[in-house]
Amino acid sequence: MLNRSGICRDFRDGGSRRNFMRAGTLALAGVTLPGVVRGATPADDNTTANSGRKTIPNASPRTTANLGRPEITATFSIIAVDPESGVCGAAVASKYPAVGRVVPYLRADVGAFCTQHYHVPKWGEPALDMLQQGQSPEAVIRELLHDDKDAEQRQLAIIDMQGRTAVHNPTNAGIDSRYWGAMTGRFYCCQGNTLTGRNVVVAMAAAYEDTEGSLADRLMAALVAADCAGGDHRGRLAAGIRVAKNAVEGDWLGLYVDQSDDAVVDLALKYAELEHEAKGAWRGAQLPFLNPCPNRPKPIAPATE
Repeated sequence: MLNRSGICRDFRDGGSRRNFMRAGTLALAGVTLPGVVRGATPADDNTTANSGRKTIPNASPRTTANLGRPEITATFSIIAVDPESGVCGAAVASKYPAVGRVVPYLRADVGAFCTQHYHVPKWGEPALDMLQQGQSPEAVIRELLHDDKDAEQRQLAIIDMQGRTAVHNPTNAGIDSRYWGAMTGRFYCCQGNTLTGRNVVVAMAAAYEDTEGSLADRLMAALVAADCAGGDHRGRLAAGIRVAKNAVEGDWLGLYVDQSDDAVVDLALKYAELEHEAKGAWRGAQLPFLNPCPNRPKPIAPATE
């Protein structure tokens, strides 16, 4: 079990609460903490021009107007890496259909990236390109949000194979998108918006840290714990998990539930039934399958202040 220490902050109608917890390091709006980037800091154009950075094709924040009307992909997700085994992965769930196919992006020996809330799927591969070229997670997010008119509506998270993380939260998200928050820990980062409350992010981080098993096991355990804690306050529809491994082209493991009344539980069942070497000794990965939260209450939006 890992030692956990950190700060939790609740954002509702501009208000805030602090709750010191045992798990991870929480990303606070407008505050730079270890593994967290302060959002929407304009990059020096001369530095960018001379740095050898790869141009972001068709998705540069400097041409955000060409992206069309932004979609609000309200969701919760987790990204993680295992530097020793060369494995990285992501898991996600939402009321948004087929969310596992549009929020997480990963590449073996590089890392993982999630774009959510006002999400921009076209940023997925370019973000990994920049990471592969040696840019830090903080630099990648800074580049993506440079001159982005919707920067404070976006929630981005990125992790490299060293375990370095950066998060940008949607500080200007509307009332329907709250609660939102993020936590980082050793080799992982979890984040979410439009949640039933802070317990979702805390449960996700704690489950990842406490679960004994493979990286895929721990991602699934974290997703299940977040869903059992309340998840998306609008309800449940889709979920997915993706894992990449060194020397394996494309996804080593990809499992999705694109539309369901109970997407995370359905995904957990598919995972338990799956025969795959990415799985470990976690009980939830084994048959017979046991519903992890049969008495879970109906999701409701948190009370506003």
